[in-house]
Amino acid sequence: MSATAARAAASAYELVIGLEVHIELRTRTKMFCACPVTFGAPPNTAVCPVCLGLPGALPRPNAEAVRYGIRLGLALGATIRLRGTFARKNYFYPDLPKGYQISQYDQPLVEGGAIDVPTADGGVRRVRVVRAHLEEDAGKLLHGEGEARVDLNRAGVPLVEVVSAPDLRTPQEARAYVAELRAIAEALGISDVRMEEGSLRVDANVSVRRRGEEAYGTRVEVKNLNSLRSLERALAHEGERQAALLEAGEAVAGETRGWDEVRGVTYALRRKEGEDDYRYFPDPDLPPLVLAPDAVERERAALPELPAERRRRYAQVGLRAEDAALLASRLGAARYFDAAVAAGGRPREVAAWVLGEGARIENEGGPALEAGGLPPHQLVRLLERLERGDIARTAAKALFERLVREGGDVDERIAAEGLAAVDDPAALAAAVERVLDANPRAVADVLGGKEKAIGALVGGVMRALGGRARAAAVEAEIRRQLDGRR
Repeated sequence: MSATAARAAASAYELVIGLEVHIELRTRTKMFCACPVTFGAPPNTAVCPVCLGLPGALPRPNAEAVRYGIRLGLALGATIRLRGTFARKNYFYPDLPKGYQISQYDQPLVEGGAIDVPTADGGVRRVRVVRAHLEEDAGKLLHGEGEARVDLNRAGVPLVEVVSAPDLRTPQEARAYVAELRAIAEALGISDVRMEEGSLRVDANVSVRRRGEEAYGTRVEVKNLNSLRSLERALAHEGERQAALLEAGEAVAGETRGWDEVRGVTYALRRKEGEDDYRYFPDPDLPPLVLAPDAVERERAALPELPAERRRRYAQVGLRAEDAALLASRLGAARYFDAAVAAGGRPREVAAWVLGEGARIENEGGPALEAGGLPPHQLVRLLERLERGDIARTAAKALFERLVREGGDVDERIAAEGLAAVDDPAALAAAVERVLDANPRAVADVLGGKEKAIGALVGGVMRALGGRARAAAVEAEIRRQLDGRR
């Protein structure tokens, strides 16, 4: 079936999506031993008898990881279980040294809660959280040419796994759900949530059913999606794949699948395991996890401002909904924005620079605005000079980037680099005349009614003056001189 036919078939079906999000906790040591949590260390250098699963080595829970799990549960509006247990989840894989994973099963730390996500029609979908439980991570397989090696540095790193109900209906909703959960974890300070480093990974449970039906279809799990883009693409493809099978009269197999980022397709890995396959039973080496009520209340009292609260606050100061949402999802940018507004910047103007030029520089490999050389009060000063007309916008953007990358004082750099706006009418008129003479075709186009051509002339004058002229003044002078050439 062609891609077009697959999409047409999928339109008759509804996706049903539940997500399992694995968040690596930002603790100093692993979940059940004192080995350091590292990223990028030489393979198998952050290991000990406990995380290697050697005989006689006894695990001990990480209290910091427990506190982080409580904090996340409270942020989700969930119930914190005061008495829980750890269980052994048995399966055999090269990167799991013990042959089982210590996790939580029937008595998880966190039960319930919800996350609200936007829907395509402008509404909100409440996605229920079934549970969030603590567990340890497995190691990592390193595949080379003709060989596979295992690095166990990650074995034993603490995770919290957040399991949603099958309440999501589109890949876009799933992406929004994970983005919100990521922003919550970052705001709480419990994880660096760097998907590119594997500290946040997603397994998606996907089925399809004809629109209007209530019964669920056969569930397929897509494993280890490590970017929001991959999540969205994998869900879209898997929905189309399952719909195409059903349209052809074939059954959907209950299986676990991987995602091929290059080809843009899912592929079969193995038969889908069930709970019986994992043979859960209480870990005999770990006593019940018992929490004091006041410990939970201390974490509740220490909760920071969460993304939803930040969005509401930003809306109150006049930010557009999309700007408020984007800022609220990026903790560093939000803190920078707040500091700039506190220093006297106008919220909408500051947001435009933080989310515009600041994000562009970071996306091109430069420093994040909050980590660069332009403190928030210096951004406010640059915007003040721009508003007064002391510097043209083009020159201000170029200076902004240099300051972010190199640091420096706004006033000193404007003076030292000769960036003050060109106010001399004679100098502006001369520059315009030179550009008009050098671009007869653009001049003819404008005189002939092609208004878009004036942009090239404005750009030419701005370049001739090193970006130091104001675009509005340049355009006015161009039109004045063109009137004289008609």
